[in-house]
Amino acid sequence: MAFKSVFLMVFGSALFMEPISSYSNGHVTKSCRSMKPGHKHHTVPPAMPYSLTVDKNIFKEGDQIKVTLSGTSSFEGFLIQARDASDLSSDATGSFTLVNPAISQRLTCDGTEGSAVSHTSKSGKIKVEVIWNVPASAPSSVQFLFTVVQYYDTFWVKEPGPIITQVNVTYPTQLTSKTVTTEKTATSNSILKEPFSAQGCGTSKSCLQDPTGCDPKKDTKCFFLSFTKEDTSALFEMSGPTEGYVAFALSHDKWMGNDDAYICIRDEDYIDISAASIAGRTHPIMASQDHLTDKSWRYSDGIIQCTFKRDIKIIFDNDRFPLDRSYFLFFADGQAEHGSVHRHQRQPLISSEKKFIIGPPEKLSGSRSPLLIKLHGAFMLIAWITTVSIGVIIARFFKPVWPESRILGEKVWFQVHRILMLSTVLLTAVAFVLPFLYRGGWSKRAGVHPYLGCTVMSLAVLQIIMAILRPPPNTQRRFIFNWAHWGTGTAARIIAVAAMFLGTDLQALDLPDPWDTIALAGFVVWHILTEVVLELHNFLILRNAKSISEDNVKIIQSSHDETQGHCFKKVVLAVYVIGNAACLFALLVAVYNI
Repeated sequence: MAFKSVFLMVFGSALFMEPISSYSNGHVTKSCRSMKPGHKHHTVPPAMPYSLTVDKNIFKEGDQIKVTLSGTSSFEGFLIQARDASDLSSDATGSFTLVNPAISQRLTCDGTEGSAVSHTSKSGKIKVEVIWNVPASAPSSVQFLFTVVQYYDTFWVKEPGPIITQVNVTYPTQLTSKTVTTEKTATSNSILKEPFSAQGCGTSKSCLQDPTGCDPKKDTKCFFLSFTKEDTSALFEMSGPTEGYVAFALSHDKWMGNDDAYICIRDEDYIDISAASIAGRTHPIMASQDHLTDKSWRYSDGIIQCTFKRDIKIIFDNDRFPLDRSYFLFFADGQAEHGSVHRHQRQPLISSEKKFIIGPPEKLSGSRSPLLIKLHGAFMLIAWITTVSIGVIIARFFKPVWPESRILGEKVWFQVHRILMLSTVLLTAVAFVLPFLYRGGWSKRAGVHPYLGCTVMSLAVLQIIMAILRPPPNTQRRFIFNWAHWGTGTAARIIAVAAMFLGTDLQALDLPDPWDTIALAGFVVWHILTEVVLELHNFLILRNAKSISEDNVKIIQSSHDETQGHCFKKVVLAVYVIGNAACLFALLVAVYNI
């Protein structure tokens, strides 16, 4: 990990995981009536440290009243409205003007533009100021109501704020309505007495496991999803080593979006089990838990386990997919904070084929890496571990080994070098296109890896162009080509190695740590040692040649020494190729098994 960390620091790679929560952008129009956040559950909050104040208690038509929400600690979200004080179930009245559009925005509630105001993001705020504009048809008394969200699972709903009245109107003596949510959502969850088991997978229930065939009862690193039909419902079991959440989704394809999801989230001392909808590559939208029954959970030794039932068909809820059809299965895990899930830190486990949910039990296979990304990684590893490395060694050290032998009219070293380098460029070009085909464009979550890849591709193409335009040997400009060819090739190899180190930790191709670092570092050390050995061998040959007088050197002895030197190089090359192939094979197997 230390070696990889150096590369991460040098090239500035960073993968930022943004926390995901419902309505973090403040678009809470659906909550206009209830003023309740679309969060799945609610902890018991302490005494509210926030208050709403106004700069006037008496108003008339056309007045502008400054409204301030503030507190002793920061808050993430809010919603403010004004309603008829005699009927707080009425529509929002009046409109707001923003003081700071960076932290607040106007909403259209009950058909009136700007009749409510909310946050623009979940960044912490200490104070928010807005202006309420008195409408022409304002009721005689108006009360401000507000919801404030301290954290995802800690919030106060529809809190009563100040009451203001029109001129010559009697101030109401008591509130006509107050709706405050201060209790944890009731849950029927029970505690599981023992861990899930893989017993029955393929015979009595369908299972998706990572690693393949693992048993959550015995393997603490096992990610496990099972389901089976029970009368008119299906029973689901989820298990995974994480302190945040585990989740699965039913999908029509292998791309995130328009999916039916189910999430088990750890929040301090309990696990919340919820349904959700995923509209695209965005945060999940939490849904009602009413469709889920027989919910149970267990959290022990860093492993979350939960189980629930849901009906095969749920009428009047299009977000819940019917289970009498086939879907791809996504299984993800990640971190959570205050009941709010963060983006999963690695690619979800995706079933290889669609599965008929209430069909016959079977053991399902899956992968955390798409086929196109696997091919991308495999082609890049073959090109920049094997073909380019062997090609460089052949050109640098083996020119005199086969001085007279030729292949298709060219010297052996040159022909082998050219074939290997052309193979490198071809493999790189194919691999370069694959991520764009998979993503449909540029990836915004891959750090500097794609930039390094583009640089490597450009340098590889430049090498081909320079090779085509190279001047003949022994010309005045030949040395320029030699240095440019060496410099461009060396830069491409160094950047390619850096890209491989970074690429093995990306979500779409996350090889096991720290094994991937050790394997790649082993390749680098193996290649450097081979070049050092060959360089030392050349140095000794030259030194011996200079120390012996030409008069004392017999032609037959010189030929013998030269042959011995060539044999040594051939042995070194054979050993290097075997070691190189072993390293490549291990990495390709790891890519295949993701």
